[in-house]
Amino acid sequence: MLPFARVTVIGLGLIGSSIAHGVRQHMPSVRVTGYDASPEVRETARRIDLCDDIADIAGTAVIDADLVVLCVPVGAMGQAAAEIAADLPADAILTDVGSCKESVLEAVRAALPNATFVPAHPVAGTENSGPEAGFATLFHHRWCILTPPEGTDPLAVERVAEFWRRLGAELETMAPDHHDRVLAVTSHLPHLIAYTIVGTASDLEEVTQSEVIKFSAGGFRDFTRIAASDPTMWRDVFLANREAVLDMLQRFSEDLTALQRAIRWGKGDELFELFTRTRAVRRSIIDQGQDDARPDFGRAHE
Repeated sequence: MLPFARVTVIGLGLIGSSIAHGVRQHMPSVRVTGYDASPEVRETARRIDLCDDIADIAGTAVIDADLVVLCVPVGAMGQAAAEIAADLPADAILTDVGSCKESVLEAVRAALPNATFVPAHPVAGTENSGPEAGFATLFHHRWCILTPPEGTDPLAVERVAEFWRRLGAELETMAPDHHDRVLAVTSHLPHLIAYTIVGTASDLEEVTQSEVIKFSAGGFRDFTRIAASDPTMWRDVFLANREAVLDMLQRFSEDLTALQRAIRWGKGDELFELFTRTRAVRRSIIDQGQDDARPDFGRAHE
């Protein structure tokens, strides 16, 4: 039995459009309604036949929904929730896809204090954005973390979990604050480092006469892929999860200082030990199916 019959997706970027594609592929009898604050995005969604219906008003989109998925930047979650407050059915379940959970939970609760809210975070994405970037298999074999607050109806949690299972995701449950600390080090800090390295290279372009870009090696090339992610989303992530990010950034700064010291004093054994440990982490990520083990990260060599 399907967990929901009528799903509304608020925000039709990469994640929202992928959910719409996924529902149509894996749950074809489920009706999908979409809404985006941008008229241009709504027009694109209609052109590519993304959903069964595209609403021009947020409230209209949710009026008969039994699941509403907020797929907007974390800084806009409160406003998105407020826009549907008057029309959200009392028995509807609300979820989201934000990569910060404590701030989102607080914002949504303020706008919809009586709603059944099961926060979620599909740990999946690409560097692309917009309604044409989505695809049905984005969530296949990727983790989706549920962070229901204490007292959430267990049946509602299970229905949301089953929805993500149908989209191909693996499920994990965490407390919201624990989620934010874990993602600060596994996702938010790497993005911050990537933005910094690419920004530094850009600043050096004049000095190096464009050689930084011209001779980009694999490492720098991979950083630029991460740094191409949606700027609005990541601005909101760093502000919404600032305490955990700053905590992890302080730890990283201390480790970086130790690495500087090892290089300065020629401590080869110390460097070798660190690189051996980090190589093992990479292997474990591949072993768990979270990345590609093929040479050159699975890149084609036509």
